[in-house]
Amino acid sequence: MNRSAEKDLTPARIVEALDRHVVGQREAKRAVAVAIRSRWRRMQLGADLRDEVVPKNILLIGPTGVGKTEIARRIAALIDAPFIKVEATKFTEVGYVGRDVDSIVRDLVENAITLVREGARVKVRTKAREAAEERVLSYLVTSWQPGDSEVELFTNGPEGRPTMQDLAALRVKLRERLRAGALSERPVDVEVASGGQALGNIFGDQAFAQTGMDFGKIFEQLQKGRGSGAPTKTRRMSVKDAVEALTEEEAEKLVDDQNVATEAIELVENSAIVFLDEIDKVAGRQAGSGPDVSREGVQRDLLPLIEGTTVTTRHGPVKTDHILFIGAGAFHVSKPSDLLPELQGRMPIRVRLNALTEQDFVRILTEPRGALTRQYEALMGTEGVRLAFTEDGVAEIARVAAAANLAHENIGARRLFTVLERVVDEVSFAGPDLRGQTISIDRAYVRARVGDLLDDQDLGRYVL
Repeated sequence: MNRSAEKDLTPARIVEALDRHVVGQREAKRAVAVAIRSRWRRMQLGADLRDEVVPKNILLIGPTGVGKTEIARRIAALIDAPFIKVEATKFTEVGYVGRDVDSIVRDLVENAITLVREGARVKVRTKAREAAEERVLSYLVTSWQPGDSEVELFTNGPEGRPTMQDLAALRVKLRERLRAGALSERPVDVEVASGGQALGNIFGDQAFAQTGMDFGKIFEQLQKGRGSGAPTKTRRMSVKDAVEALTEEEAEKLVDDQNVATEAIELVENSAIVFLDEIDKVAGRQAGSGPDVSREGVQRDLLPLIEGTTVTTRHGPVKTDHILFIGAGAFHVSKPSDLLPELQGRMPIRVRLNALTEQDFVRILTEPRGALTRQYEALMGTEGVRLAFTEDGVAEIARVAAAANLAHENIGARRLFTVLERVVDEVSFAGPDLRGQTISIDRAYVRARVGDLLDDQDLGRYVL
């Protein structure tokens, strides 16, 4: 995101943007919005003070399914920042080798590389498309044969062969027709990159990641040094598809890998967001042996990343001092004070998220841009079936979900997926045979399909 856009992204506007996707949890949204704005403010400071400002790391406390992950994911998308979600418990697995907590930063860098490279491709796309069109024109001119029904050519050369002037005229005419779209469906044989497997993919990227060296790139350079170049293969496709495929190739050639890596590392160091889920599962500082030792070990491994350290990656060293860490957990059994004091001190902003109510479920089903009811309506619309969720139908779905959460494990908004899937199961299965029909999802329709499951507690335990 450019500087002017960041300046306009005030905390109030961040919260407003999050409200379009996440219902409620205003305190959590405000905390995240302030943390993001604080990072922009830090970048406006002089170099002498900028490095002294630490990120406002956040600890989100609340049951599953209330929006913790969604808030972090949406804010990362909003500011075009590298984002990764990791479960703290994954580092406690017995015999887990090949990856460590530093892999969090390495994965962030790879995500940033993708973001920066995509942006760089967009900038050079116009130039890349022109180069791709010229390549396609060369293939068309080369494959031209006398008597071509689409393009007439005067053959003034010896034995009826076209002269250089003829070929130049042919190229001009083909270019005009190509840009007018007249040749879009014409087949053409083009040479494209074969997409051979990189060395890192063969042995596993993680096998080389911890060395800080890009062996795949080294191997590629060795191939070029021997004159082998990038492997290609000939494919027959339409002119339209050929232009698109070659545009991607040409854009890749125009992107400077070194600049991409440098910009990606800078992006990670100043804008990345790490979401540490289930951090409550590694809380525990009791003396002894067994799981508690493993949990405390994970906390001690994570601590340097959050405090600020330098991690070696194959694209270069990365400082984690200003990466924003958002921890999250239900803390049903443990409590935040069970975390190491050093870890608690590095997550000073604590926000408790509220459990979702029946009314929250109604809002979740209707208010967000990607509300579940809109998703199901759009999905069935592809079959020519119109789903109509009535107000009382939505209210009944919310009531059933809330009752199921109360009677069984409270999984928050995720319960809506279970209930809705049960409600529309018959329509989804028979969709192709219901083309042109309108199905009204009202209270009676919902009760007929899920009411008995709530009445039978034993059955509801396994189905809902």
